Amino acid sequence: MRLSGHGLRCVRGGREVFAGLEFAAASGQAVAVTGRNGSGKTSLLRLIAGLLVPAAGTIALDGGDAELTVPEQCHYLGHRDALKPALSVAENLVFWADFLGGERSDAAESLAKVGLDHATHLPAGFLSAGQRRRLSLARLLTVRRPVWLLDEPTNALDVAGQDMFGSLMREHLAAGGLIVAATHAPLGIESRELRIGGVA
Repeated sequence: MRLSGHGLRCVRGGREVFAGLEFAAASGQAVAVTGRNGSGKTSLLRLIAGLLVPAAGTIALDGGDAELTVPEQCHYLGHRDALKPALSVAENLVFWADFLGGERSDAAESLAKVGLDHATHLPAGFLSAGQRRRLSLARLLTVRRPVWLLDEPTNALDVAGQDMFGSLMREHLAAGGLIVAATHAPLGIESRELRIGGVA
């Protein structure tokens, strides 16, 4: 499987963010997208996820499921945690499993893997920032997709949380998945760098 972008141009609010961007990542590879604030790191992830439309260029996933679009084979984890504060930890994960087509039966194991099995009954609004991030990471495990698009994935995670997430990413890559992550900090895994210049 190979994810690639060719001649990508992104325009936001009438301003060109980047143009002529090329990238590629194969199964088992991680790409760390770096650059200053406003250079287009998040915009690139959103283009791949289908949340933005490129002004020019193409994005392809060779060797993926021919019946699905590229965005349908991607898991986008934004820099903000998309949680419903009134729902419990377990209910949030079940909601996402139902909405995105995951398996409800995987929720308990996913919460255990991210260290939240003791908090399944708590409303998500009671969680710390680090716990909210862990709950978002559990979504990656419950709804399995080959491409992980991660925006500042280690935000709010302590050292133990970063180590845990590093293990999850290595497992995903070892299983043939691929990762594209916008980050200012080291991912904690082996990765290739894609630096975006752009404008501030």
